[in-house]
Amino acid sequence: MSIIEREIQLGIVSGERERLERRFRRLMHEELELGNLVSYIGNKSMPLLRLYRYKEAFAYQFVREFLHRFGVGERDYVFDPFAGMGTTTFTSMLHGIPSIGIDRLPIAAFVARTLPQLLFVEPEELMVTFRELQRRVDSAEPAEVAMDVPIMEKAFSAANLFRLRQWKTIIDSLFEPMRDVFLLLFFAVLEVTSYTSKDGQFLRLKRSKHCLYPDDALLDKVSQAMSDIEKIRRLFPQLARCQDSLPTISLGDTRRLSGVSFERPPTAIITSPPYANRYDYTRTYALELCFHFVKNFEQLRDIRFAMLRSHIESKTSLEEKPPHPAVKEVLDNFCSKKLNNPRIPYMLTAYFIDMLTVIQEWRRILAPAAQVAMVVDNVRFEGELVPVDLVLSEMAEEAGFSVKEIIICRYKGNSSQQMREYGRVPVRESVVIWRKL
Repeated sequence: MSIIEREIQLGIVSGERERLERRFRRLMHEELELGNLVSYIGNKSMPLLRLYRYKEAFAYQFVREFLHRFGVGERDYVFDPFAGMGTTTFTSMLHGIPSIGIDRLPIAAFVARTLPQLLFVEPEELMVTFRELQRRVDSAEPAEVAMDVPIMEKAFSAANLFRLRQWKTIIDSLFEPMRDVFLLLFFAVLEVTSYTSKDGQFLRLKRSKHCLYPDDALLDKVSQAMSDIEKIRRLFPQLARCQDSLPTISLGDTRRLSGVSFERPPTAIITSPPYANRYDYTRTYALELCFHFVKNFEQLRDIRFAMLRSHIESKTSLEEKPPHPAVKEVLDNFCSKKLNNPRIPYMLTAYFIDMLTVIQEWRRILAPAAQVAMVVDNVRFEGELVPVDLVLSEMAEEAGFSVKEIIICRYKGNSSQQMREYGRVPVRESVVIWRKL
């Protein structure tokens, strides 16, 4: 018996959700070998992409696979509207394919824009620059950072925080592109020099954690970057011509694409939106944001409220209603349950309203017959399954796309509490494949 049939038999999905499962069943199939490629795990061995841990990223091999499946070549134009650390645009560049990416999270747009610059830096120049900065850092005044955000004082020892602020000042004195390159390496060591861990929904504090001294951590990261540059040049000997296809990366919101400067209508999207799982990216990446992108808690909060509404603190209005009957069905069923957070229904409503706007914007700007590969994750709250892949696919059909495939790449468990109360029926993580009509 398939997972889908088991869910229907157990009554986990019924009504509108059962209708969706039956409607799209013929388009659904498993490719579980993609499971490790829809997470950051696949990038741990990829030179340069492993430098900065953006845990929500998918892998280089995933993008390469779908560039191949879509038959994307140098005459195409790839768009990633949720660019994250830029895996899609970076991979496209390595294959000589023009691309553009946007992200609403400032640290994500920065990493996606800066990583390709490392391809054209001489490795020895990194170490020379590091040694010069290290010679000057003792006399540097500590940089101004957003110290009114509580996590900043909790995350570091006093000595490490002071030293990091000195390093930030001295790195800011560099000229481009070396300034951004060293800022990237600086952001990459914040986790290992702190008591924090990017683990699940929050930036978790682990007081027993051994924290590296900033100078040592930066030296390690510079050495890793030097090695990675040399490795990737061996892997891609045609690298010199990649400079002609450097991706365009900017801070942007895919719900409003009128201000994005596309060279031409994109012919492919390979992306993954934030999941409707309550995670708040401005908390996960609070250290990076507070060291460079915001001056105070108010500015951090402004970014939080400007993100795609996939987290509990998302702002909603009473006039907003579920944009799909399956979502309404889930919310109606919540009325008889005690939710561990009463804002979950508002988050789900806002999330699907935002994603409908996103899909409509993509339909407007994409080239005819453009293809979309999007990684999405189904969710379950208090035993109520939300088939995100199917709801978004039906929305896409109504907006002017055809659904070609829904590829199940892995099954994920629930929290231990959910499993105790509702059983061990996993939720699927899928790649939805659409084509613009």
